[in-house]
Amino acid sequence: MNLEQEIQRRRTFAIISHPDGGKTTLTEKLLLFGGAIHVAGAVKSNKIKKTATSDWMEIEKQRGISVATSVMGFEYQNYKINILDTPGHQDFAEDTYRTLTAVDSVIIVIDSAKGVEAQTRKLMNVCRMRKTPVIVFINKMDREGKDPFDLLDEIEAELQIRVRPLSFPINQGAKFKGVYNIFEQNLNLYTPNKQYISEAIELNDINTEELDNFVGKTDANKLREDLDLVNGVYSDFNTDEYLKGEVAPVFFGSALNNFGVKELLDCFIKIAPSPRPIEAVERTVNPYETPFTGFVFKIHANMDPNHRSCIAFVKICSGRFERNGNYKHIRHNKMMRFSSPTAFMAQKKETVDEAFAGDIVGLPDNGTFKIGDTLTEGENIHFKGLPSFSPEMFRYIENTDPMKTKQLEKGISQLMDEGVAQLFVSEYNNRKIIGTVGQLQFEVIQYRLLHEYGAQCRFEPLSLYKACWIESDEKDALELFKKRKFQYMAKDREGRDVFMADSAYILQMAQQDFEKIRFHFTSEF
Repeated sequence: MNLEQEIQRRRTFAIISHPDGGKTTLTEKLLLFGGAIHVAGAVKSNKIKKTATSDWMEIEKQRGISVATSVMGFEYQNYKINILDTPGHQDFAEDTYRTLTAVDSVIIVIDSAKGVEAQTRKLMNVCRMRKTPVIVFINKMDREGKDPFDLLDEIEAELQIRVRPLSFPINQGAKFKGVYNIFEQNLNLYTPNKQYISEAIELNDINTEELDNFVGKTDANKLREDLDLVNGVYSDFNTDEYLKGEVAPVFFGSALNNFGVKELLDCFIKIAPSPRPIEAVERTVNPYETPFTGFVFKIHANMDPNHRSCIAFVKICSGRFERNGNYKHIRHNKMMRFSSPTAFMAQKKETVDEAFAGDIVGLPDNGTFKIGDTLTEGENIHFKGLPSFSPEMFRYIENTDPMKTKQLEKGISQLMDEGVAQLFVSEYNNRKIIGTVGQLQFEVIQYRLLHEYGAQCRFEPLSLYKACWIESDEKDALELFKKRKFQYMAKDREGRDVFMADSAYILQMAQQDFEKIRFHFTSEF
């Protein structure tokens, strides 16, 4: 295959939803179709000993939630599919926002009983901002839930996007009989099975008696009415509108029982975009350009606890990446070779010799990379849009075992590289401060420091309102500000000045009194 064909068969997407919407379960079932795993695992670890492939961290298995984005790739019908399963919990939203910069399309999972929830709304805003195409999968149809038409109205109103159902359910909850696939014009009868796949029945004409024989006369008539309504209310599906992010195709099913997932995947590979052009600061990078370019969108410490290794995940933006190729690290301005780039199936990884635009490769990282770093074949370009957000919760971090100081230092350094929490050092008392966007982060940091690095720490409360990065064109003005606000000043890991305001009032007054100072609420400025 030539370069263009390789890139055209790539499909890189993220699965997003509110916590407990069924993202990780859907990921498992997609992997099952790709033959990447043979038995799908359960996310809730207390029910089945086999846990989900994408939830491989110990804390994820215990809590039954995803706390880190995991990357998985597999082949399906001659397409190379790269899935990023993201955390739904709002305390890990920053990881998810950054992941959305590395994908070409998104599948949003919605719980049929709960409808659109807060976190889904926030994530959809990011997709809308980037004009990322979205497909909606309404999950848990085998449970009692909202009326399908009410759900479609709610999605349009809450997510501010037009919808077009490409499949439609026959009843739901205890009476759920299956879905009619409008896209393929066939009928899928529901048989709950968590491991295997039901076959579709070709049914081009729903007005035949054949439908009555399969689902009963009453349900057949109801389905005909529903489909008439669908065709009357919603305009025909237009792939171009979907690719522009203007309309979202909708599928119904039950991920846990493996139902409706194949229809979703079969339609997805046909309509979803192959890698798209990406904006860099200097120019637009086209995926079909021959020279390789890519950026680091995520760093994960301790993928393999036995080796204490960090992995930098690189999204390939253009061309072809080759093992042992000579590539330029733009921030360090030096050429580097990578002898063991890896592709992932969650935690299992294998060395790859080549990868193409749209793929995600893992590069071993011993402190070389930061989130947002660019790699090229020599051209100086910078990919933007991977900021660190201003944290909203703060704690002092203290070492509880002086014998393990080295392990603690290494653990904090590697976990901060992941970009989900930030480290500041107070200028006033030289104490280390961890800032996060949610409470759960502190528990995860404490747990991982202990179990992955053998280091114990404790957190002490610290009442702060916000951390913001400051700069000024006038050196004297900056010095005066730092002198006057000495007790509120800190440095981040890059040595940049950070103002730690302990209330909204203090921040507002500082902005009023010091007009020559610029206050930034993300680290990208």
